[in-house]
Amino acid sequence: MPSRHPRLAAVALATTALTLLAGGPASAVDPTVTDPRVIAHFDFAEGQTPENIALEPDGSADITFAFAHAIARVNKQGAWKTIATLPDVANPQTPNIGAAIALGIARAHDGTLYAAYATGTAETGIWRIAPGGGTPEQIAQLPADAFPNGIALDEHCDTLYAADSNRGEVWSIPLSGGDPTVWASGAALAPSPQLPFGANGLKIHDDAVWVSNTAQGTLLRIPFGPDRTAGPIETRAVGLTGIDDFAFTGHGDTVLAALNSVNELELVRADGTHKTVLTAADGLDNPTSVAVRAKTVYVNSAAFFDTTNPDPNLLLARISRNKL
Repeated sequence: MPSRHPRLAAVALATTALTLLAGGPASAVDPTVTDPRVIAHFDFAEGQTPENIALEPDGSADITFAFAHAIARVNKQGAWKTIATLPDVANPQTPNIGAAIALGIARAHDGTLYAAYATGTAETGIWRIAPGGGTPEQIAQLPADAFPNGIALDEHCDTLYAADSNRGEVWSIPLSGGDPTVWASGAALAPSPQLPFGANGLKIHDDAVWVSNTAQGTLLRIPFGPDRTAGPIETRAVGLTGIDDFAFTGHGDTVLAALNSVNELELVRADGTHKTVLTAADGLDNPTSVAVRAKTVYVNSAAFFDTTNPDPNLLLARISRNKL
């Protein structure tokens, strides 16, 4: 691990120690992922480490640069520009990292962006960026020991959900004002003594909140109960070593998951079995997040643990949804 982020080296070692279960059998209806190509390379030394991704209507990708704590917009040809930068923090105390770090990002239909920021200070929380970019505004403050990671919007209920990797919780954050509350918690969301990152990626899908747990290598589903309360946590897949963010393919509950520490993009079927569809040979370098739009897959790589030739990048591939 480059000396700039020494605390992440220990995380990398712990992550690779997790057990990887064998993937399930191939299916005739598995979506296929082909034609991977890296369209943009970024500067690791400048903190341009892509962490999370949201898509614009024209197919451009809004990505968070974790250690530059900025948001960049990348078009499908790979040209990009910075559209917003989160404020500098004089003495960040971010749990398990130390440095201030930009994490999850979500886009509202009107173009407003929301970004998660972990600093170990009062700046920890959710920040809003107006359509087109500009100066971010903090709309929700979370505890200093929180590590808000993946986020997702429920625009029908004017609510944002955030996975907290350090506290092992899911936050519910009203966009119209009011204090954040813990929406879900429990052992299934928790980190471990060996790896201090629990709940990580988060998506809303088919009347449930889905969450990945990096420490436990699991994909979880939390159904909405009465009045949008959290139902019982269900484990939907295991053996996903170093799982970070994920995205639904549009093929039922089939997921593409970024396995950060092992440089893989994993296809996770509805029955919990899974197989690898992209690797480092395709350009992955510690992949952090995935998005799917029509026939295109977007994968961010942050190169967090690459000690030889870090190549943070954005990769595009083609997805085909096969039928019987």
